[in-house]
Amino acid sequence: MTRAALLRVWVRFCAIEAPTLALLILCYAAWGLGTIWVAQLWLPLGMVLVVLSTALHSSLSHEALHGHPTHVPWLDTALVFPALSVVVPYLRFRDTHLAHHRDAILTDPYDDPESNYLDPAVWVRQPHWFRFLLSVNNRLAGRLVLGPLLGTIAFVRSDLMLAMRGDRAVIRGWLWHIPALGLVLWWMLAVAQMPLWAWGLSVYLALSILKIRTFLEHQAHVRARGRTVVIEDRGPLALLFLNNNLHVVHHMHPRVAWYRLPALYFNNRIRYLSRNDGYVYHSYGQIFARYFWRAKDPVPHPLWSKP
Repeated sequence: MTRAALLRVWVRFCAIEAPTLALLILCYAAWGLGTIWVAQLWLPLGMVLVVLSTALHSSLSHEALHGHPTHVPWLDTALVFPALSVVVPYLRFRDTHLAHHRDAILTDPYDDPESNYLDPAVWVRQPHWFRFLLSVNNRLAGRLVLGPLLGTIAFVRSDLMLAMRGDRAVIRGWLWHIPALGLVLWWMLAVAQMPLWAWGLSVYLALSILKIRTFLEHQAHVRARGRTVVIEDRGPLALLFLNNNLHVVHHMHPRVAWYRLPALYFNNRIRYLSRNDGYVYHSYGQIFARYFWRAKDPVPHPLWSKP
């Protein structure tokens, strides 16, 4: 290997983000311990480890699709390859999330893949029982209980329709999901000591926790700049979400690593709150107190004209 090639390898190695890589190792270690020895020692504690590590793995997958920790796309993908969250293929998560990062279409019921709003014309055509279900899901308590199920059904249904139309990116995403999920299933069936029912419940609870993050991170607003939230929380949920609660900062600087976001925000707080028209909450505790039993927004997009 020439000196120039060695230098390029060294530069690439030095660019690896050690905090993210260390967190990935910790995440897999916690998941493995939770499914084997801790599950044998005391099942509830093993389930707690699996819940937290599965939720953290989803946050780390989000980092990977934005180029962390190595800035080498295939390597970042490989580092989060096992489908710990089961229901979301990584390549589909990557494609839909990057599409979501076009701020001009945020909250659009059709163009934003992560929008929680419906077109009012679609809403009025739904049966009463389904509208009731979606209204319950629009409260934080309902989102925690029903969110993972309803979100998965909607996601799979949408991708199935795209696949039936011949969308190769969707088909490829699900085909790659087979070995990613197969690796996890092999571990659970051949190595782990945790009952499958306990593992399935742990995965559901992890997805439920992730619904806290997505519950109100975007709102309907006439200007795109005012649609993205800041939650100034510095507690356990902020760590589990890898500071993605400072969501407007992430949208403005999607290539910045998770551990740099707090300093970036708190050193320029006025700028960011001016940017998002003051869409801010002080903590997740404030959100639970305000919206656990009541909806923040309607399901039909409030800025779209009613039919």
